[in-house]
Amino acid sequence: MLDPAATITALVTFLERGGPAMWAIFGLSVLTLTLILWKIWRFSVRGVWSGAPRSALEMWRSGQPHDALAVVVNRRTVRGQFAAAAMQTTLDPDLTPRDARDETTRRAKGALAEAAGGLRAIELIATIAPLLGLFGTVLGMIAAFQALQEAGSRADPGTLAGGIWEALLTTAAGRGVAIPAAAALVWVEAQADRLRRDLEDIATQVHTRAPTAHRTPMPLVAE
Repeated sequence: MLDPAATITALVTFLERGGPAMWAIFGLSVLTLTLILWKIWRFSVRGVWSGAPRSALEMWRSGQPHDALAVVVNRRTVRGQFAAAAMQTTLDPDLTPRDARDETTRRAKGALAEAAGGLRAIELIATIAPLLGLFGTVLGMIAAFQALQEAGSRADPGTLAGGIWEALLTTAAGRGVAIPAAAALVWVEAQADRLRRDLEDIATQVHTRAPTAHRTPMPLVAE
């Protein structure tokens, strides 16, 4: 069974060997893990992995707009809520077809912006983590060669090798953080692209099959 105190001590020793750059890389690793878990949680809560509301769209296409709206109006998934918003704007007699499309586009942009939240932070981590690793290696190499110069003819090759080994730790650590961050970036972008395609498809189906009879005010009956 692992001893928590011994584990923490070993981690601190490892970080101290890499110098300040290693501590920065460790902070980035914690931030990366936090962002990935947060995105998974947000995608789960918003139902990003749920499919399009096919039954409601089939009702809409078959000329049952109000029944279709009733199916999706209380949905919690992002696609269901977007379909409900698109149907509501299309059925609103106070909106022209152009206004309905503009409002649907605005809703789609909001949903996509929420899905892409945290994307730039993950991209930044994937970019700067290797640079921090390289920076730490350069600093370590400078310190190692300074020690070699001060030792002069009494320099110990083992000491120099140990200094270089410790300096290279930051390069490995930087890559170790950048690789999962880059993978997470690709994954989030793929989810956002899939969502964008689905929202475009929903909007097209709703607007191309718009029940025009429900989008114009009923004429007044003369008494």
